[in-house]
Amino acid sequence: MANSVQQWLQIARQQLAQLVPPDEASIEAQILLMHVLNVNRAWLIAHATDSLAAISLNTVESLLQRRLQGEPVAHILGSREFFGLALKVTPDTLIPRPDTETLVEAALEKINGRMRVLDLGTGTGAIALAIAKHAPNCEVVAVDASAAALAVAAENAATLQLNNVQCVASHWFSALPASNKFDLIVSNPPYIESSDPHLQQGDLRFEPMTALASGVDGLQDIRQIVAQAPGYLNDGGWLMLEHGYNQADAVQQMLQAAGLQQIQTLQDLGGNPRVTLAQWQTPVTEQQ
Repeated sequence: MANSVQQWLQIARQQLAQLVPPDEASIEAQILLMHVLNVNRAWLIAHATDSLAAISLNTVESLLQRRLQGEPVAHILGSREFFGLALKVTPDTLIPRPDTETLVEAALEKINGRMRVLDLGTGTGAIALAIAKHAPNCEVVAVDASAAALAVAAENAATLQLNNVQCVASHWFSALPASNKFDLIVSNPPYIESSDPHLQQGDLRFEPMTALASGVDGLQDIRQIVAQAPGYLNDGGWLMLEHGYNQADAVQQMLQAAGLQQIQTLQDLGGNPRVTLAQWQTPVTEQQ
């Protein structure tokens, strides 16, 4: 039985290393203990030889067992940090991931002044809220087909006091009037193939399938978004999509076929093609 902070972290790290890579195991052990003790990482280092009270030890052991059963850390803690924001996370939402910050960064680079932004399939609200926080003059509309997910996004917006975000129940564009135009449309839609074995592994087992898989080739939802987006973009507006590491070429071809221009793909933190963006120029015949 571990008596000190250091001993518990060492034992927990060894157990977690059977589930995740060693460096992640170390981080997860620290996160669980920091959560229970309500301290930061510096405190753990400074108090490495301190004894753990029985009540704290029992609590953190129960959390560790849940993690060893495969439950995601974000679900155990009920939150996840994304782009500097602490977001509530539930099993009704996709867990925000660092790779998606690439999409937020790309969006912020295009924002200039007061613009209207649409986030399709908002989940926890991660993308919409990060944009709203760093571009406070923008009006951000966050939509999701899941009422439960939308409630989480609205709660996160309220907690973060971001009043420039409106949460709307909609399956992609279905509840938005055609007259509702945006300068920027962003989305991290489902893009995993429905038969992908990874859906039955790791954290993905605990996340909503509707937020992960999209048809046989994983591109069903992206096709629908690309087909409809031009009708909701202002002249010169941008569409930005997160997608799978092996889907960039297919997404680029869709965007080109839909008449969008200035198409480019950005890499995520791991160097994988992750976000493809394109600009909509209203045809001259429509401008007249």
